[in-house]
Amino acid sequence: MFFRDPERPIISTGVAVVADGKIRAIDYFSDKEQKPFVTISTFMNIHNVHVNRMPLDGVIKSVEHHQGSHLPAFKKESERNERVVIRIQTKYGLITVIQIAGTLARRIVPYIKPGETVKKGQRIGLIRLGSRVDISIPTAAIAKICVHKGKRVQAGVDCIAELHD
Repeated sequence: MFFRDPERPIISTGVAVVADGKIRAIDYFSDKEQKPFVTISTFMNIHNVHVNRMPLDGVIKSVEHHQGSHLPAFKKESERNERVVIRIQTKYGLITVIQIAGTLARRIVPYIKPGETVKKGQRIGLIRLGSRVDISIPTAAIAKICVHKGKRVQAGVDCIAELHD
């Protein structure tokens, strides 16, 4: 039951949702160079599918594992948790996906490696037993955010944002 990996139809337009679960937050930030971006967080409980999927076509620039705590993934303090940070170069710019371990999740298993060309909807990794996945997208690329806080979503099936062409 916990490590299901169903075949799914992948959305044809926009940014695909990375993880099954519930949208926890939509936050606006700027990076060190003052480039604005949006981070959308999805909380996965133990009943969700835990295989994560690519949001867009692109090339994997880096996959970095960071050790950390195992606090509940829905809390603010979870930013100190164990995580895998995946940076993806897309035609819309650099997108970051962060897989975050939670209280029960003790292992994040990436399926991709730097330099690999990936397709939207492709499986990129597994977080064992519930956690959180954040995706950061450059604000300038976004035409419309398609989700809201509290919305239940499915990886690959639902659209998280429509982008400018």
